[in-house]
Amino acid sequence: MSDKTILLVDDAAFMRMMLKDILTKNGYSVIGEAENGVKAIEKYKELNPDLTILDITMPEMDGIQAAKGIKAVDSAALIIMCSAMGQQAMVIESIQAGARDFIVKPFQADRVIEAVKKVIG
Repeated sequence: MSDKTILLVDDAAFMRMMLKDILTKNGYSVIGEAENGVKAIEKYKELNPDLTILDITMPEMDGIQAAKGIKAVDSAALIIMCSAMGQQAMVIESIQAGARDFIVKPFQADRVIEAVKKVIG
């Protein structure tokens, strides 16, 4: 079991639910959820999670801008990006924005856990 805390950010509630299910079954604690980048930064400041999983395509502020915003608040923030689009440019942009890893939707539980373990253990 892990005592690592995770913030989930995705505009689709069912995607957050799926991720939360995968993570909690593997002993991680989901301490917060947000549906866009603006709320993600607010929640990050409030909750200070060990890891933030950010969707790229969201209304108001996308995941890449949110990653930059979170990194501006806390340069040591650990972020994993996820997106339905497996475009190389997105992956590169995510990494440049400070993400440690990239998960593609639809989520494969083992890939999610592998990425999370790699980033926060």
